[in-house]
Amino acid sequence: MDDYRAIADAVAADIAAGRLQPGQRLPPQRRFARTRGIAASTAARVYTELTRRGLVAGEVGRGTFVRAGLPLVEPALVEPATARVDLERNFPVLPGQADQLAASLTGLLRADALGAALRPVGVSGTQTARTAAARLLSRAGWSPEPERILFSGNGRQAIAAAISALVPVGGRLGVEALTYPVVKGIAPRLGCTLVALPTDDEGIVPDALRTANVHAVYVQPVLHNPLGITMPARRRGELGAVVRALDLPVVEDAVYAFLRDEPPLAAEAPEHTVVTDSLSKRLAPELTLGFVVPPARLADRVASALRSGAWTAQGFAIDAATRWIGDGTAEAVQTAKRADAARRQELVRERLAAFAVRADPAAYHCWWELPAQWRAETFVAAAARRGIAVSPAGAFTVGSGHAPSAVRLALASPPEPVLAAALGTLAGLAAAAPEDETAIS
Repeated sequence: MDDYRAIADAVAADIAAGRLQPGQRLPPQRRFARTRGIAASTAARVYTELTRRGLVAGEVGRGTFVRAGLPLVEPALVEPATARVDLERNFPVLPGQADQLAASLTGLLRADALGAALRPVGVSGTQTARTAAARLLSRAGWSPEPERILFSGNGRQAIAAAISALVPVGGRLGVEALTYPVVKGIAPRLGCTLVALPTDDEGIVPDALRTANVHAVYVQPVLHNPLGITMPARRRGELGAVVRALDLPVVEDAVYAFLRDEPPLAAEAPEHTVVTDSLSKRLAPELTLGFVVPPARLADRVASALRSGAWTAQGFAIDAATRWIGDGTAEAVQTAKRADAARRQELVRERLAAFAVRADPAAYHCWWELPAQWRAETFVAAAARRGIAVSPAGAFTVGSGHAPSAVRLALASPPEPVLAAALGTLAGLAAAAPEDETAIS
């Protein structure tokens, strides 16, 4: 029978109208059945249907909760909606962006142009592509030499190739004590060990490299993930001096650097720094291309790593990126994303003003040191019951060190109204005690 669907529609309408709020707990199924005058089995089907639609989330032993960031009420006989508010992944895609990107590709879809794009290309791409990439990657007075630019399928492959080229199997890679989780996965697959380096409010402590006994260093000097730190000029200079003195190669991940016009570490230590970047944040995660800019003395090693790892880029992706850069589309999208990130940070300042949040005004993420009553994992679980996914500090912690009681919020994915509502829900959650739950009588 379809009666349970009609009841689910009624509950969904209450959620949409705000009569049931995100984070509220539905009554136990047996109580719900008695209140509605239905069988317990029918109540179970109602709760299952609400879960299928993405309106509620259940946890064994805790109950069933209304999710935050809810979709519009949908008819009963449609495909499930995704209602999860994703504050874990940072992939900004702006309204209207697809139209901008599509307009640039019209010429590429001609038979002659497409035929050329479908042919294999080497890691160096074409001269036109390298010149365009140099234009894209330039910032704050620094510009890479086009002849040095290599291409990979995406940013993760660029990082993997750089690490593979610089760190031998069994070697040691120095990283910030809190680092990009993907690097935590890449390193063991390449047979190298991560070494946590001490950091302060300006980034890696340069003198720590003198006794770290590492083969190379991975660092994010601009809008560090997860802390949001951008190294000031003095720290970049100090770090550059140390790596030059130690003849120590550095992998500089510049994936968020398009949001702030800051000079790279490569400007301080050009012969020791391999810059990696991609289009995943600048444009879109599924329309991406990776860039690797090694110094001349390391270029052959990095190119060989790209080839042997099968991390080379496709010709179509290189040609598409070249068009997006050449006609100004890439710059237009980047400019819009800088404004978008600033608006989202304003929402953080408004909604989380009462808490210890570290957030750069230009970043697409922030670092939240939770109130004393919360542990990070407990908070993440409580947020998940409200339909909000956040990342615990442990996801970024290197080695067996103690993870701080903090979470990272990725701000880019939800629409702004959904983000605002989710931040409000999280603020209310953080202000309460972990054992407190809001029940519906």
